[in-house]
Amino acid sequence: MNKQFSLLLIDDEEGIRKVLGLTLADAGWRVSPAASAEEALAVFRQDDFPIVLTDIKMPGMDGLQLLKALKEIKPETEVVLTGHGDLSLAIQGIKLDAADFVTKPIDNDVLEIALARARERWTMRRAIREHTEHLQDLVEQKTRELLAAERLATIGQTVAGLSHSIKNMASGLEGSLFLLRQGLDTDHREYLEQGWEMLEANVRKLKNLSLD
Repeated sequence: MNKQFSLLLIDDEEGIRKVLGLTLADAGWRVSPAASAEEALAVFRQDDFPIVLTDIKMPGMDGLQLLKALKEIKPETEVVLTGHGDLSLAIQGIKLDAADFVTKPIDNDVLEIALARARERWTMRRAIREHTEHLQDLVEQKTRELLAAERLATIGQTVAGLSHSIKNMASGLEGSLFLLRQGLDTDHREYLEQGWEMLEANVRKLKNLSLD
């Protein structure tokens, strides 16, 4: 399971880097060692490291400062600190969102448990982030669908209104044509005038409807 995870190992003592590097590689981790926090930051920016294992006390930038910098670059990165039993430093590290603190000399079983916990935290954070992103995509999709439905509803209401108006004008035109026909057949001027007035009124309605 560890083979899918890369681990950045930082310690200013070469012997510890070599021993820990071999131990972690045997456990299936892809290990990239760094002799200082500054070197680690340069490597970290070049590659993807879900897990970082770093000594707390180092020359130059120490482990706590490195922890802050790593979290600023990639907050989901899980950092396990190592050190010689300094409880106050360990507490500071946990407050800065370190996954765990392993005292030196490092016990392999303790280290394995700490790294497994860090891996689980990273996996859970990634799952939560992906779930959140999926929810955001789903909300955006449903919003688009709702807007489209509202537009269709508006169009439907408009079409229904037009249909009703056209139906009324068609009935008016039929009435005016009937009166005109009656006036022509019976030579009745009053029918002709009424029919003509109705025809003009419906033509105006049709013109206004088209302009609207």
